Amino acid sequence: MSFRHIMLICSLISIAFLPFGGAQAAITANKDYMVLSPEIGTDTPGKIEVTEFFWYHCPHCFKIEPALNAWIKKAPKDVVIRRIPAVLNASWVPLAKTYYAMEALGVADKYHDDLFNAIHLEGLDTSQENNIFNWAGMVGMNKQAFINAYQSFGVQSKVMRAYQLTRDAKITGVPTFIVDGKYSTSESMTGGEASLFSTLDQLIAKARQEHASIARQQK
Repeated sequence: MSFRHIMLICSLISIAFLPFGGAQAAITANKDYMVLSPEIGTDTPGKIEVTEFFWYHCPHCFKIEPALNAWIKKAPKDVVIRRIPAVLNASWVPLAKTYYAMEALGVADKYHDDLFNAIHLEGLDTSQENNIFNWAGMVGMNKQAFINAYQSFGVQSKVMRAYQLTRDAKITGVPTFIVDGKYSTSESMTGGEASLFSTLDQLIAKARQEHASIARQQK
């Protein structure tokens, strides 16, 4: 085997072991992400919050969920993931209430993907609330407890807050991600799934530098 062939094989092996997506291209404001003005609030001071605005009926939200879950598992310790069911119009309210009812029962993480699957793979009709209630009971939740949570003032308040945040974050489509309350990005902006997560990683790094700079100024 010639030296040229050996070098070619070594080059191919090196490429195979590069991080997923290869080298990260530098991101550009107003192309890969937007800067929100004013910023939206975050719930976890001292942490870098990544907020996903989603809708259970959105096929893009459903499609990206496996990759998003894998990315979340690798998130640094200073990063907190927050999910917000977007409310763009009244028809989105029932599934926003569904998410917050599950959250109130402490089972949102457990059944989040199950609801996506029920809608997109099993054809669950969520246009009638009774169908949602029956689904909750069928998958193992206490049906009456779910209904009580769904109809509670606490859940209604969270839905109203989600509606306000959807407007404040200038959400026009989902899934949209907000980093640290100030940087907005989406797959449609970055041009693909891999580049979306690369952009999120770089925005997290940017926010981390800004946090460190603020901390130094406060000393």
